[in-house]
Amino acid sequence: MKASMGSASPASADLEGTQPVGHRAGIRQGGVRQARLESLGEGRFRLEGVLDATTVVRLLDQGNEQFARLPDAQIDLSGVTATDSAGLALLIEWLRGARERGQVMRFGQLPEQLQALARISEVESLLSA
Repeated sequence: MKASMGSASPASADLEGTQPVGHRAGIRQGGVRQARLESLGEGRFRLEGVLDATTVVRLLDQGNEQFARLPDAQIDLSGVTATDSAGLALLIEWLRGARERGQVMRFGQLPEQLQALARISEVESLLSA
C-alpha cells in the first residue's frame, strides 16, 4: 500500500495531542467518512472512526510520520467504529514500517470485526503482541 500525502488534514492530531475540530470519529462530514489517529503521549495512540479505502491512505502517512519519531508505539483501536480489509492492510503496513525502523508496535482493543478479518486472512499472529 503506497500513499502520498500533501498537507495534514484538519482531522489529524499532532504528537502534542492537539485535538481536531469539527467532527467526531466515524461521523460523516460533508459526505466523507472520518477517522483519526490521536496521540496520547509517550508513544501511545488512539485510532478512531471508520477504517476503509476512503480513510486509510491519509492515516497511513500520518501514522508513519508520527511513529518514525518514537522508539515504540502502542495503538488503542477501541474507537474504531467499522472497518474492512483496508483497515487490516493499514495495520499490517504500520507493522512493516515499524519493523524496518527497528520499533515494536502493539495494537490493543481490536474490534471484533478487525479480529475476524485477521483470522480469515490468517494474520492474527501479526496483530497480537
